[in-house]
Amino acid sequence: MSSQKEFEPLNICILTVSDTRSLETDTSGQKLQDLLTAAGHTLHDRNLVIDDIYQIRAVVSQWIADKQAQVVLITGGTGFAGRDSTTEAVTPLFDKTVVGFGELFRQVSYDEIGTSTIQSRATAGLANRTLIFCLPGSTGACVTAWEKIIAEQLDSRHKPCNFVGQLRIQ
Repeated sequence: MSSQKEFEPLNICILTVSDTRSLETDTSGQKLQDLLTAAGHTLHDRNLVIDDIYQIRAVVSQWIADKQAQVVLITGGTGFAGRDSTTEAVTPLFDKTVVGFGELFRQVSYDEIGTSTIQSRATAGLANRTLIFCLPGSTGACVTAWEKIIAEQLDSRHKPCNFVGQLRIQ
């Protein structure tokens, strides 16, 4: 559902959390980049770090402090494997948690992966008027999250509400 309001492109950062990928082999981060630019948004920055709480937190904190960064998409580190620590790294930075995001993501993922969706600790929140989404590392999960939830919530024309008005103005 959309109105006649004009589209507002956002500055979006992508962080891939992985112990095995490089920027060259990062299909999930690349797919998110392709999706956000196709939607009319701007890639503000992109980075890749190993699954380490402090490295994740350092990059995300830098973007939260960057007055030009409005949205952060993090892919990877949201499962239950021993080193999966994205959720622990990022949630202490939130001023407000987007409680419904994780539940909705698992609901829409159920149609694709069945009960395995309960192993996703996808989450989202606002920190210093920067919207942060923590997504699984799979490319398919990133596409699902973008197409079924995130794209509309980052579109200023989406009604009855979207997150654009809650973000830092450039």
